[in-house]
Amino acid sequence: MSRPAIQLSMALKSFAADDPGGWQPLFDAARLADEAGIDRVAVSDHVVYGERLEEYSRPELGGLAGGSQPSGPDGHWLEPITTLSVLAGMTSHVRLATNIVLAALRRPVVFAKTAATLDVLSGGRLDLGVGVGWQREEYEAAGLEFEGRGRLVDHSLEVAQLLWRERRASYDSPLLRFEAIHMMPKPLQPGGVPVWVSGTIRATTVRRLARFGSGWIPWGPDAADLVASIPRMKSELEKLGRDPDDLAVVAHLPAVREADGGLDVERTIDRLPPLIAAGVTDFRSDLLMTLEPHAVEDRLHRLVAAFRAATR
Repeated sequence: MSRPAIQLSMALKSFAADDPGGWQPLFDAARLADEAGIDRVAVSDHVVYGERLEEYSRPELGGLAGGSQPSGPDGHWLEPITTLSVLAGMTSHVRLATNIVLAALRRPVVFAKTAATLDVLSGGRLDLGVGVGWQREEYEAAGLEFEGRGRLVDHSLEVAQLLWRERRASYDSPLLRFEAIHMMPKPLQPGGVPVWVSGTIRATTVRRLARFGSGWIPWGPDAADLVASIPRMKSELEKLGRDPDDLAVVAHLPAVREADGGLDVERTIDRLPPLIAAGVTDFRSDLLMTLEPHAVEDRLHRLVAAFRAATR
């Protein structure tokens, strides 16, 4: 298969440390991304919060060493698939992504139906970034075992892809059994909604990506050293019989700032070549999260033009 196209994505701020009094900046950012020709916008997920947020910094739980959450337990977080459904009606071309959604917290059949519905209504624009998460309290509040969360994610993806692809579906596992089940409409995208698996290079992540994934969202030390980690991941996938050449890979594209705090387009674009050579296909920037739309519109259009020129 051919290598995926090089694309430019933007993270949108669908959360706030305190009540923002409305979400118009989110709507404006999505419209701006669509108008500027951004390939994809992405929103994140938390369903509920406990009070031990310092555990985000523990990699053994799935967190990020040295990292911290951008809000306290009473931060306002919008549910991502609902949010993308609203944004779908405000946009025409930009793809709509979760980065990530905690798939295991949703019942698999409802997760499959919700994603298929959004894919149909958006004209086939949905991408599902999925991960296991780091927060025990979120699983416990959903009545789920935190220690088994990896298997729960796989279970959700098994059921979803089965229902997306089969007209008449049957399923049998220790977690769920059904026969002769029909779910329509199917996603518009052939094979179902693309799944992007988040995680570090470990056996469970590699198996999940080989089995379900169209793309990889590297995490932790693997995200910090993509030149080394992408070949390693591709080698591991090849051992499992997965063609590594069609793997899409995400990298964060930090915006280089000018003296006045604006975007230095040229220096930002200069960061692309070694990452493209390493295998990155989707560059994700947080530009629209850090500047107001009125302050970024011109620079965003210039960034898109420079990105296309550098990657064509």
